[in-house]
Amino acid sequence: MNLLIVGATGTLGRQIARRALDEGYQVRCLVRSAKKAAFLKEWGAELVGGDLREPESLTKALEGIDAVIDAATTRATDSLTIRQVDWEGNVNLIQAAKAANVKRFIFFSILDAEKYPDVPLMEIKRCVELFLAESGLNYTILRPCGFLQGLIGQYAIPVLEGQSVWVMGDTSPTAYMDTQDVAKFAIQALKVPETEYKTFPVVGSRAWGAYEIIRLCERLSGRDAKITRMPIGLMRTVRRFTRFFQWTWNIADRLAFAEVVSTGKPLTASMDETYTVFGLDPNETTTLESYLQDYFSRILKKLKELDYEKSKGKQKGDKKKTYPRF
Repeated sequence: MNLLIVGATGTLGRQIARRALDEGYQVRCLVRSAKKAAFLKEWGAELVGGDLREPESLTKALEGIDAVIDAATTRATDSLTIRQVDWEGNVNLIQAAKAANVKRFIFFSILDAEKYPDVPLMEIKRCVELFLAESGLNYTILRPCGFLQGLIGQYAIPVLEGQSVWVMGDTSPTAYMDTQDVAKFAIQALKVPETEYKTFPVVGSRAWGAYEIIRLCERLSGRDAKITRMPIGLMRTVRRFTRFFQWTWNIADRLAFAEVVSTGKPLTASMDETYTVFGLDPNETTTLESYLQDYFSRILKKLKELDYEKSKGKQKGDKKKTYPRF
């Protein structure tokens, strides 16, 4: 089967590409920058230049393609807006896939998107879901709510470096999942007919609150965290301010999304049906505890090695100073 993966340079997209290649699929990746996507070519993927905003570039990218996996989304630092990529771009892709007679279309949305109509990213994802369902394409919609990879920069590194860990509002417990496990569901959907024309949550085994994660990081690192709370009112003020400037619209929209995880309402769902339909074993899914334990074990081991090398170098320096050559 020939796959087109969109968003393949992202945190999730690269894991989907890696998984698809490992399972023997012919993988093509739509990229805006071949330089930034060079690692995908090294893995064995075919790169094709294109842009979701340019429908004519999608026609070429979809030639000979059997299935599309759409993991495209904007970053807060992107020059493109959420509306340009997550709405207009995805609509262009769906229409082009329909015209190219693509057999399967896997789309990544967000859990509970329909519950937050005032949050731009959530509302746009909901609208794309509806557009895809009405397109006539054979689709599967997957709805994650958070990735374990994001916890490293948000919690683990600040704890290790003695920096502040920012906590907003009441912090909604979130069922984070490893992107490698999310990728399993994307590829498995291509093989299981029972996933067709359906929507599934794809979340971790349990929801974790911010303070639970911080305490776990403290225990695994042996260091105390510096916690700084950001009042929800301050965040809303910053969001309103960033709406004044076009180049900060993405930041404003992401701050709106941040309010979702500061409401205190859990972001989680039952995965019983998902595991059953997809035929995957929940015991093989990475837990948050094991993910962070592995991370801290590797980092602390590296730090010890660096300290040893530094100490060894210092001893050599002292020896030279004590016994100079004349």
